[in-house]
Amino acid sequence: MNTAAARRTGVESPEFRPVTALRGVGAALAARFARLGVNTVQDLLFLLPLRYEDRTRTLPIGSLRIGDRAVIEGEILLAEVAFRGRRQLLCRLSDGTGTLTLRFFHFSLAQQQGFQRGTRWRCWGEVRRGPAGPEIVHPEYRRIAAPDAHGREAAAPEGLTPIYPLTEGIQQGRLRQLTLLALQELSARTLPDWLPDGMLERLGLQLPSLSDALRYVHRPPIDADTERLAGGRHPAQRRLAFEELLAHQLSLRLLRQEIQRDPGWPLMPAQPALIDRLRQSLPFAPTGAQLRAWADIEADLARSHPMLRLVQGDVGCGKTLVAAFAAARAVEAGFQAVIMAPTELLAEQHARNFTTWFAPLDLPPVLLTGSRTAAARARALADLACGATKLAVGTHALFQHDVEFHRLGLVIIDEQHRFGVHQRLQLREKGLASGRYPHQLIMTATPIPRTLAMTAYADLDVSVIDELPPGRTPVRTVVLQDNRRDQVVMRIRDACRQGRQAYWVCPLVEESEQLNAQAAEQTAAVLTEALQELRVDLVHGRMAPRDKDAIMSRFKAGEIDLLVATTVIEVGVDVPNASLMVIENAERMGLAQLHQLRGRVGRGTAESTCVLLYRAPLSDIARERLAVMRATNDGFEISRRDLELRGPGELLGTRQTGLMQMRVADLMRDADLLPMVQQAAERMLAQGEEGLAPLLRRWTGQGEKFGKV
Repeated sequence: MNTAAARRTGVESPEFRPVTALRGVGAALAARFARLGVNTVQDLLFLLPLRYEDRTRTLPIGSLRIGDRAVIEGEILLAEVAFRGRRQLLCRLSDGTGTLTLRFFHFSLAQQQGFQRGTRWRCWGEVRRGPAGPEIVHPEYRRIAAPDAHGREAAAPEGLTPIYPLTEGIQQGRLRQLTLLALQELSARTLPDWLPDGMLERLGLQLPSLSDALRYVHRPPIDADTERLAGGRHPAQRRLAFEELLAHQLSLRLLRQEIQRDPGWPLMPAQPALIDRLRQSLPFAPTGAQLRAWADIEADLARSHPMLRLVQGDVGCGKTLVAAFAAARAVEAGFQAVIMAPTELLAEQHARNFTTWFAPLDLPPVLLTGSRTAAARARALADLACGATKLAVGTHALFQHDVEFHRLGLVIIDEQHRFGVHQRLQLREKGLASGRYPHQLIMTATPIPRTLAMTAYADLDVSVIDELPPGRTPVRTVVLQDNRRDQVVMRIRDACRQGRQAYWVCPLVEESEQLNAQAAEQTAAVLTEALQELRVDLVHGRMAPRDKDAIMSRFKAGEIDLLVATTVIEVGVDVPNASLMVIENAERMGLAQLHQLRGRVGRGTAESTCVLLYRAPLSDIARERLAVMRATNDGFEISRRDLELRGPGELLGTRQTGLMQMRVADLMRDADLLPMVQQAAERMLAQGEEGLAPLLRRWTGQGEKFGKV
């Protein structure tokens, strides 16, 4: 069947053939494949290798060293089931140059009977040191025939061996067999290429066809350019990366169109005076950048479809004040506004700011977090449900099932990449009333480079606050080896004697709150002993929220001189009198996190310093990170360098977003493709190409629906 016919009917195409159509795939194996997102033959073809190994050369057993990953061939001398702590199958394999043990902890009776004395096997695995000499635990293996009369042995693989992502119950060998069957299907049945004919050539891209690209990446020849393959720069990979980037770009643009069709509430009060009163009550004047961002938002809120705008700006640029203007507009138009933060600490910070700003307007916000008492929570829920409360600030507690709003017109989400997609979707749906959706304002203090933003946030309008409030002095950054810790302690003593306050941040040694808290406790004890004349206290993530809040309140009130903390203070803590920040083991942290932590100081008028303590020796990347921090305070430049050093996944927090999880493409590596991707997307949308839906289904599955949040 040709491509055109396949496009019309979909009959027999791998796009629609269930994976159970492949020989040997029954219901049980299909269920395991479903955990990998593989339901059709097409899905299997797009389950791409993670890497490749050269298994074309066998090595003599006698030449192997511990740690080698190698192919060996030999004859079974002995196979036995042993009970040494646990049941295991041990097979002695010899090739004349030496012997090696194959050890299996999980095996069937058929496997046990297959390893008979005198049978020959080709095995692959990592050589380890075992009780009786070298061994391979759970090798990949296959039985081979003995050399024939002419001395010819069983054929080795003709190309590189692909290594696939696995799930429980599917071995690499089985997966390779099935991808081989899928590639055979690709030859017998057409897999539609949904790119318009001639598109790649018009864009100046010399790339292979879809089918040729898939055949190559699944079975590269032995003479393949392994360096380009490992770097994801082979033309076959680039062809797939282009299509994947195009699918994501199309999904976001279509979502934008869909959102703009959704009905929303035009927030146009008859007598808009609340924002003027709010501005007049402030002890400072908004910056020009804040007012420009507010003008964008004000125009959006007046429209009859939901706003979906991202406000990004550096640490301390005043995004929260712009959010307060938006909340005031919602309230004066007769609606409720809610601001959601990822941590209780940040939610409480927002609640304090909103309480201060809205007190002259007699609009007290309610705080809804997991640590509220049952009685306080019940009162807050009742007031939200009847409309008595116009402003709510909270954490994930805001979208629990018992939270109901009277008339929700605006949802503000801070540090949006820290929330799961489903959480944001739930809050959006809670605001659905009379068939209309609330407006959404999204804020982030992680500035995104333009190249990444135009791809990752193609469904959002973006406003940038690129100006700090007047009076802010740039933070001076010093990088010191940790053997100069005593000098740093003396510097803290001097700063606190002059009436300033300081932070000492302990590293996240590993993903363990318990270990992190212990490190902070030890540091606090040492510093308390060394600085007996200062008031030293400690805050970390394992504390009860009430205790944590009490310490933060005392620090803000000036009752604590030195606060020892974990990275729990990374976001949202605003203490203008704190002018010194010490970060231990700074070499372990990413640029974005270091910049966020540094942003806790320099929030007042005093000159502030951030000391980055590191432990030698430094890796090249760690040395570069610290050099960037010392060279600039510009969050956008730091974000650009962070993207270069770490890639977009960590920068965007995409493990949570559900949008940018690329299988082949890499936004940094493939940035040169993005202009062509955008041209292709514009053309396909303008011409209503028939391949839009199947292209999205191929690469994004159901993921595009989450773009609404």
